[in-house]
Amino acid sequence: MGSCGRLRKTIYSPLSPPCGGKFFSPASSSSQSLASNPSPVAVPTTERSVAQYTPSITISPRLDLTPTGIPLLDDHILRGGFLRGKTYLIAGETGCGKTIFSLQFLINGVLKFNESGIYLAIDEPAAHVVKGLTLFGWDVKELIERRKLLFLDMRTHFRRLYLKEKDRRIDPRIVIGNIIKYIEKINAKRLVIDPIAPLMYGGSEEDVLYAREFLREMVFELEKLGDVTTIMTSEIPTGSSRLSRFGVEEFLATGIIVLGLEEINGKIYRVMYIRKARWAPVKPAKYVFDIVAGRGVIIRGPLSEILKKESEMGFD
Repeated sequence: MGSCGRLRKTIYSPLSPPCGGKFFSPASSSSQSLASNPSPVAVPTTERSVAQYTPSITISPRLDLTPTGIPLLDDHILRGGFLRGKTYLIAGETGCGKTIFSLQFLINGVLKFNESGIYLAIDEPAAHVVKGLTLFGWDVKELIERRKLLFLDMRTHFRRLYLKEKDRRIDPRIVIGNIIKYIEKINAKRLVIDPIAPLMYGGSEEDVLYAREFLREMVFELEKLGDVTTIMTSEIPTGSSRLSRFGVEEFLATGIIVLGLEEINGKIYRVMYIRKARWAPVKPAKYVFDIVAGRGVIIRGPLSEILKKESEMGFD
């Protein structure tokens, strides 16, 4: 409680002082009297602080991200990487680098972040993928022996599932149950399914409903794990504007990276752009990248800047 000397009024509430919030002792009119005979001073209470509170948002460090390990992509484009535990679609035509990108995501996970990963090959034997990696300059045999990387192929590791189903369709819960078994086996934090469409064995363009339900169930179950970040690759027919075969993959994915080839002034460029990035302020722009043996995807920079520099140097 305080009093206002100007209005000669006792103040009972610090929330509405009649002197505009200035409190004085009844017997004090100078700094000397205040020093010799200090009077009670009203101290703002928690109630007052709440009354004056203005809502604000505090941005905390992004600890819930899974970095790809690809320079420029993480720090300049995605602002840290993929959301941990979510599903991402890497889409593109044949020969655009989808498999290299996804394998680089797994290898970087082990070497840079100590996160084990699983590569599920749908179209070819896993042994062929490992051999191809060696030819490319990535020898992953030691990582496989240390159980940091696991390469599976659908025909070998899931063969019994197909044989059990007379209609040659698989309950997605059975497939995901087996994938989770392998995830738990090596404590994997990264998963690649390459490509996603042929995984729906028995599904076809005419049987879209089955394929969509298969994908929806699989993505939901994978994301229930909470800490396994998944990449699905999607083959885009040459010249098509579609991002997937069944039209549902892009809606289920948290983010989409589109890889492509563009011919400009007679020169072919590898380009990528972020088509979708949920909860990330990504700038809509195309980026030029190269595929370098032993290194993988190397992003050079925005396409507009690359073309400008080449024009200034007389390369156009």
